[in-house]
Amino acid sequence: MKVIGVTGNIGTGKSTVSGMLRDLGGAFLDADKVGHELLLPGSAAYPEIVATFGRGILNEKGEVERPKLGAIVFQNPEKLKQLNEIMWRRIIELSQKKWQEMGRNGARVIVFEAAVMIEAGWQSLVDELWVTSAPEDVVIKRLLVGGRFTEQQVRDRIRSQMPAAEKARYAHVVVDTNCNLAELRRRVAELWKKRGLDRL
Repeated sequence: MKVIGVTGNIGTGKSTVSGMLRDLGGAFLDADKVGHELLLPGSAAYPEIVATFGRGILNEKGEVERPKLGAIVFQNPEKLKQLNEIMWRRIIELSQKKWQEMGRNGARVIVFEAAVMIEAGWQSLVDELWVTSAPEDVVIKRLLVGGRFTEQQVRDRIRSQMPAAEKARYAHVVVDTNCNLAELRRRVAELWKKRGLDRL
């Protein structure tokens, strides 16, 4: 069994590439979804989250409301650091348990998508790290579609991340997503074969 870690900065197409790897036969796990599980009552992280950030982040059912938690941590680097210290260790522990379960169920390739893969130090726990990449002007155009962000908001998000070139230094594979979907699918399928993932 091989675990392929997929990461990349905002707007570089990591979820698209992960989806293509899943189409090729990879079993998929999203670190974000694992993080959401850990915010549920009864999870390993829940008591510490509530103790650290207060009951004001809960709804009437006692569930963590992520927008309320986000409003606290994204305006305060110290609070964000506290949240990451609580969550990152538990996310990777739970993810590794899920990988083992997937392997027992016959998965030969696991695709683990995580935006904070390198920041959290998880890159050493995957067998291969794939980093998605696209020029900044392309990323800005992609993120402006749909009007969710202003150009300034997009630039702020890009600046707040680890530089793309630094992420690429950790990669076994850099996937250039500056192309149409058909070409990207071809590139990913070629890499799948070249890395021997079709033979596992």
